[in-house]
Amino acid sequence: MPPEPDIARFADMFSAIGAEPRLRILRLLLAAHPDGLIPSDISAELAIPPSTLSHHLDKLKSEDLVQARRDSTFFWYTANTAALQDLLGFLYAECCTRNKAVRPRSVTAICKE
Repeated sequence: MPPEPDIARFADMFSAIGAEPRLRILRLLLAAHPDGLIPSDISAELAIPPSTLSHHLDKLKSEDLVQARRDSTFFWYTANTAALQDLLGFLYAECCTRNKAVRPRSVTAICKE
């Protein structure tokens, strides 16, 4: 079982992606990986007003689910795949290895599609 600080970190990550707009943003950034997107493209694609989008991106960034890099006058946002891998690994360890609630093959089959 992961130590308590990891549990709190994962709970915060789940909380951040528990809001429908943030989950949509994260999915869009994963689709644009590794290049990422600028906020105006995210806003246009998801029909999220810029001020609201800024709030959601800040929340995702604060939980380390999204990274930002400056390129000239633009900020490019990308999904933090390392953090997402940690989060998925946490779930996988609990559901597929320790108590076998889900067969590991069913999880890997989803990933291959």
